[in-house]
Amino acid sequence: MMRHWLAMVAGALLLCGCSATRHLPEGSYMLDKVRVVTDGDYKDINTLAMKDYVRQKSNTRWLSTVKVPLGIYSLAGRDSSWMNRALWAMGEAPVVFDTLLARQSCEDLKQALENKGYLDAEVSLYVDYKKRKCNAVYLLRPGTAYKIRQYDTEIQDTLIERLLLRRNGTLYATRQFSAEALSEERNQITSYLQDRGYFRFHKEFITYRARRYDKEKMVDVTLVLHPNNRSSEDSSSLHTQYFIRDVSFVSGMPDSTIRLRRHVLEENTFIEPGQPYSASNLRKTYNHFGRLNAVKFTNVNYEQVPGTALLDTKVLIQTNKPSTISFQPEGTNTSGDLGAAVSLTYQNRNLFRGSEVLSVQLRGAYEAIRGLEGYSNQDFFEYSLESRLSFPRFISPFLSPGYRRSIIASSEVSLMYDSQDRPEFHRRVLSAGWHYQWKRESSLSSYRLDLIDLNYVFMPWISQTFRDEYLSDDTNSNAILKYNYEDLFIMKIGFGYAYNNGRTAVKTNVETAGNLLDLSAHIFNTSQNELGQYLTFNIAYAQYAKFDIDFIHRLFEWENSQLWFHAGFGIAYPYGNSEVLPFEKRYFSGGANSVRGWSVRSLGPGSYKDKDGKINFITQTGDMKLDLNLEYRSHLFWKFAWAMFVDAGNIWTLRDYKDQPGGQFKFSRLLDNMAVSYGMGLRLNFDYFILRFDFGMKAVNPAYDDDETHYPIVHPRLSRDLAFHFAVGMPF
Repeated sequence: MMRHWLAMVAGALLLCGCSATRHLPEGSYMLDKVRVVTDGDYKDINTLAMKDYVRQKSNTRWLSTVKVPLGIYSLAGRDSSWMNRALWAMGEAPVVFDTLLARQSCEDLKQALENKGYLDAEVSLYVDYKKRKCNAVYLLRPGTAYKIRQYDTEIQDTLIERLLLRRNGTLYATRQFSAEALSEERNQITSYLQDRGYFRFHKEFITYRARRYDKEKMVDVTLVLHPNNRSSEDSSSLHTQYFIRDVSFVSGMPDSTIRLRRHVLEENTFIEPGQPYSASNLRKTYNHFGRLNAVKFTNVNYEQVPGTALLDTKVLIQTNKPSTISFQPEGTNTSGDLGAAVSLTYQNRNLFRGSEVLSVQLRGAYEAIRGLEGYSNQDFFEYSLESRLSFPRFISPFLSPGYRRSIIASSEVSLMYDSQDRPEFHRRVLSAGWHYQWKRESSLSSYRLDLIDLNYVFMPWISQTFRDEYLSDDTNSNAILKYNYEDLFIMKIGFGYAYNNGRTAVKTNVETAGNLLDLSAHIFNTSQNELGQYLTFNIAYAQYAKFDIDFIHRLFEWENSQLWFHAGFGIAYPYGNSEVLPFEKRYFSGGANSVRGWSVRSLGPGSYKDKDGKINFITQTGDMKLDLNLEYRSHLFWKFAWAMFVDAGNIWTLRDYKDQPGGQFKFSRLLDNMAVSYGMGLRLNFDYFILRFDFGMKAVNPAYDDDETHYPIVHPRLSRDLAFHFAVGMPF
C-alpha cells in the first residue's frame, strides 16, 4: 500500500512538472536542459566547472531525472491563498529562457577560455525548441592554447630586485599562458615581500605587459613592479622596508589586566623586535591566540614611528570568563528499558593563567530494568567522575623552544572513575592517561600520541545466577564472555596519524598493550593465576597489538552532487598474557556508520548467527573488521539532502572460538563472508551539525546458506531485512 501511494505521488509530481509550461507568457519557453560541450578533448577544460559561467540553469532535478521542486510549484493555483504561497515557497518556479542572458553567457564562457590561454576561443549557442520547452547547448571551440615564449621583469627598486632573485618564480618559458598563472606569480611576489618588511606593499603595484604572436601561438610576458609613487623617479619613490621596534600587550577591557602569564603571551606572539615586518608572522600570532580557550578576542595594531621605518606593535587581548558550569539531562532507552541521565560539568579555561583547561564532569544514570528472571529486583545505576586537564602546548623536556613554536600542539592528562550496578553484576572502571596532539602550521597532517593509557577493570560482585548460567556452566562456556567478566589491567601506548585535504582523508592508529608489564613480569618472575597469566598488583594484564586505518575519497563531484568512497580496516591480535581481546578493544559491525542493512552490533563474525538471543553483544564481536562503502550524495533544497549507498563488510575472529562457529577469518571464504546492504537516506544540514536518517536493506546475508535468506536482494522482506538508523554527522 505504501509503495503504491509513493508511486502515485511521484507520478502526480511528474505530471505537474510536465504541465508547468501552461502558465508561461506567450512566445516564451521553459529552459529544460543546459549542456556545455567542447569540440575536442581538452584535459584542462572541465565542462562541469565551465557550466558555472552559464547565467541560466534549468530547474533542479532529483535523482538527476525528476524535477520535483518544479512539480511542487506547479501544484499551486494562481491566487495568493496560504496554501499556494506555501507551495511556491517549497517549490521552484519554471526557468524562462532568456536570450540576452544566453548571449552574456557566451561572452563569459569565451572570457573564461581566454583566461586559460585559449586566446582564439569561440563559443556558439545552439537552442533546440520543442513545444513550450527548449534545450540550450553551449559549444566551446578553444583552439590552440598559447604558451609563454619569453618572460622578463622590469623592477626599478634594486633592493627588491635583489630579494626576488633569491626566490623560484612560477612563470617561465614554455608554460601555458593564462590569467591564473599571472595571478599566481603576482600573489606569490606580494606575499614574499610582505614577509620581508614591506608593510605597505600590495599586489596592485605589480602589472604585466604581454605581446602575442598569433602565428606561433606564443606570448612574451613582462612583469612590471612599479615604484611606490609611479609619477616620481627619485629615491623617495622606492618601497620602504619596515622593522619592528617594540611589542607591547594591552588588555581588551578597560581598567583590567590580561589574565595570562607574560611567558604565554610571548610564546604565542611571532612578532619580534628588531625583525622585519612579516605578514606570515602576523597570521601565526592570530592563529595561536585564536586556539587559546582563555582568549576571546585578539587584535594587532601597527603604529609607524614618525620619520622612521620602524613600527610599534600593540597586541590587544581580551580574555573569556575563566569558569563555567553546565547541566545536561538526557533520556535513554536500552532494549525497551527506559531511563534518564544527568551530567554536571565544571570547566576552568585558564587554570594556571596559561589557558590550561580543567574539565570536571559528574554524571549519573538510572534505568528501570525489567524481565530478568532469576535476578534480584534491582535497576541499573551508574555514577562516573571524569576530569581532564589540557595544556595548549607540548609538555615535554626533550623539545627545543623553536620546534615548540613551529607546531600547534596540546597535551592532556585525564582521570576517570565509573561505577555500574546491574542485577547481574557490579562493575568498576578506573582510567588514567597522558596524551599529545600536534600539527604543523598550515599542514594537512596531524598526529596523536598516547604516551600512556591505564585502565583497571574490576568486578566487585557477580550474581550467582549470572555466574552459574554464563561463567561456570561447562555446557555454555564462552571464553570471550568469561574473560570480560574478570578483573583486568590494561596499560597501552598508541600513535595516530591523520591527513585531510578536503577530497581525500586518511586516518591511521596503532596501539599495543602489556609489553612493558610482560617484560618486567618475566624479569622478576611474578606470580601467575590458575590460567597461567602473569599478574601485576595481583591482577592479570592484557597484552595485544592493534592497527586501524580509514581511507575516504571523493570520486566525482558535479553540480550539487558527490560520489564518496570509504574503506576501513582494523585488526587486533591478543598474544602473550592474553588469548582474548578486552571487550572495549574488539570490533563490531552493523549500525549507522558500518553496514547499514544491519542494526548496531548484529552482524558477524563471519557466517556466525546468534543462536538464542542471549548476550549477543559479546559473541557478535571480532578481532578484525573490514568496511567498504560507496555513497552518492546530492542536495535537494533548503537544508535537505539525500543519499544512496551500498555497504559491504563484516568482522572476524583470528582464533577459532567454539562459541562463535563460522567466525574465524579464512581468506578462501572472504567473499562468502562479506555482507552487503543498500539503501537511501535523508540529511538535514544545519551547518553546525547534520541530522541523518538512513534506511538500509540487506542484500547479501552471510549468516545463511539457503538462497532466500542468503540473498535478500532477490527475496526482500521489510520486517526481516530493513534497518533504520538515526545519527548525527556523516557516516564517513
